[in-house]
Amino acid sequence: MSHSDSEKDIPIHDEVVNEKNVAQHGHHVDEAHLHQEVIMHGVTADKIAEETLYVDDNRAAELRRELATNKQGGYRPITAEEKKAHYRLNRKFDLYVIPFCAAIYLFNGLDRSNLGNAQTDNFSTDIGVPSSSVNTATSLFFATYVPLQPVMAAFGKKFGQTRFIAIISSLWGILTIAHAFVKTDAQLIAVRLLMGIAESGFYPTVLSYLSLFYPRYDLAFRFAVFYGFFAIAGAFGGLIAYGIFQLHGTLYSWQYLFILEGSVPILLAAICPFILAKDAKTAWFLKPEEREFAEKRMVIDAAANLDATYKISKRDIIEAIKDWRLWVTLCANILASMSSQGFTIFFPVVIKGLGYTGALANLMTVPPYVAGTVVLLCFAYSSDRCKDRTFHILGGLLIVIVGLIITITLPLANTGGRYAGLLILLSGSFISSPLTSAWLSGNTPEPGKRVVVLAINGWGNLSGIIGSELFLAQYGPTYHYPLSVTLGLMVCAFALYGLTHVLLRLTNRWRAKKVANMTVEEMEEENRSDVRVGDKKYTFVYGL
Repeated sequence: MSHSDSEKDIPIHDEVVNEKNVAQHGHHVDEAHLHQEVIMHGVTADKIAEETLYVDDNRAAELRRELATNKQGGYRPITAEEKKAHYRLNRKFDLYVIPFCAAIYLFNGLDRSNLGNAQTDNFSTDIGVPSSSVNTATSLFFATYVPLQPVMAAFGKKFGQTRFIAIISSLWGILTIAHAFVKTDAQLIAVRLLMGIAESGFYPTVLSYLSLFYPRYDLAFRFAVFYGFFAIAGAFGGLIAYGIFQLHGTLYSWQYLFILEGSVPILLAAICPFILAKDAKTAWFLKPEEREFAEKRMVIDAAANLDATYKISKRDIIEAIKDWRLWVTLCANILASMSSQGFTIFFPVVIKGLGYTGALANLMTVPPYVAGTVVLLCFAYSSDRCKDRTFHILGGLLIVIVGLIITITLPLANTGGRYAGLLILLSGSFISSPLTSAWLSGNTPEPGKRVVVLAINGWGNLSGIIGSELFLAQYGPTYHYPLSVTLGLMVCAFALYGLTHVLLRLTNRWRAKKVANMTVEEMEEENRSDVRVGDKKYTFVYGL
C-alpha cells in the first residue's frame, strides 16, 4: 500500500484508523508500508508491534524464505527519508550515550588493572607481603565478580539501569582509593573481593542498556567502541602509571595511582543521572518526533522491545538458564577471552621478560593495545555491514593464533620479533568478546532474557582466573608454557564457535521444515502466543 503526495494531506488520526481497519480485515501490511509508518507522526509503537506479528500469505512466504536462507530480520531503513532519520538518531546516541558509558568503563578497566601496574612499582615489597599474594588477590577479585554478574544485572534492570550504574561506579571508586591504604594481604584480598561485587553488574547492564537504543545490526560496532575503551584502559593504564610514578611526595608513587584513579569514577557517578537517559523514548536530548521514531524502529527490530525499560520476569531468567546456545557460546567465549582477559593483566610482566625495564616496560605496552582497538573497530563495522558474526569472530581468533605461534617459536634473544608477535596477538585479542555479545543480543529478542544472557556470557571473565594462575613468575622470562597452553585453548575456542554456527544453522533448517507445514493462521498464532517466547518461537530466525 503506497501513499501518493496528495494523500499526505489526510489528517494523521484518520490515516491511523484506516490502517487499523486494514489490519483487522486481513489485508497485507507490507514492509514498505511498515517503514513508511515508522517515520509517520501519530502512528504508535503499539500499532507497529501489532503489525509486525501479523501474518498473511506474503508474510508467510517471506518467513519461510528467511528461515531457509538463514536471513535474520531486524530493523533496516529502506527509504531515503527513513535512512536520514535513522543515521541522525544513531549519531545523537553515539554522542550522548556511548561516550559517557565508555568513560566509566575506561575507569572500570583502569581500576581492575592498576594492581598489575602498582606491582611494577614495588607495591608488594612496600607493604611487606609476598608477590604471590598480589596474584591471589587478582584471582579472588573474579570470585565475586563472575558469579554475581547475572544477579546484579537482573537487579539493575528492575531497579533502573541508569541509577544502578551511578551507584556501583561510585562504590568501586571508593574501593579503589582503599587500595592505597592496605597494610596486609588479608586487607588486600578483602578490598579486591568487595571490588568484584561493585564492578560485577556494570558490563552486562551497559550492554543491555545500549540494546534499548540501537537495532541489532547497528550494535556490534557500538559494543566494540564501548569495549575498545577497556582496551585503551590497558594501554593508558601503563602510560598513566608511568606519569604518576614520577611523582615523589610523602606517599609511595603507587598510592597516588590508586587515589587518582579512584576519584574519577566517583565524579562520573555524580553526573550520571543527569546525562544518561532512561531509554530512547524519554531521552532529554531528542525532539518529540525523534523519540517516537526511536521507539518504533526498536519495535520493528523485535516486537518484544515494546516497553522494555524495566522488563524482566522469572520466566526470562529460567529461559536464559535453559538455553543450550548460551552455554556452548559461553565455553567458546571463556577460552577465546583468555587472550584478552587473562593475558592483558600480565602483559606488562611479559614485556618486562623481554628485557624492557621500569617505565619503558609500561610504555612498550601501549602500541599493541592501540592496534587491538583499531582492528576491533574495523572487524565490528564489517560484521554489522555484512550481517555476519561467526566468520568475523573466527577471523579474530586466527590472528591471535598466528601471533601466539610467532611469540612461542622465536627465541628470547629476538626481542623485536617476539614483540611483533605480541603485537599481532593483541591485534586479534579484543574481537571475539564484543562480537559474541552482539551475536547473543541479536539472537535474544526478549529484553529481560537478554540481560541475563549477556550477564551469564560475562562469565567469559573466568579466563582472568586461568590467566592469573597461568602466567606465574616461575615461567619467566620466556613464558613458554603459559603461551603454549593459551594457544591450545584458542584452537578449542575456534572449534566451539564453528560448532555453534553449525548448530544454529541446523536449528534454522529444522524450523524451516516445521514452518513449511504450518498454515498462515498457525504461524500468526505462533507469533502471538506465549507458549514459546522470543528466540524459541518456530518463526524466529537465528542470525549467524
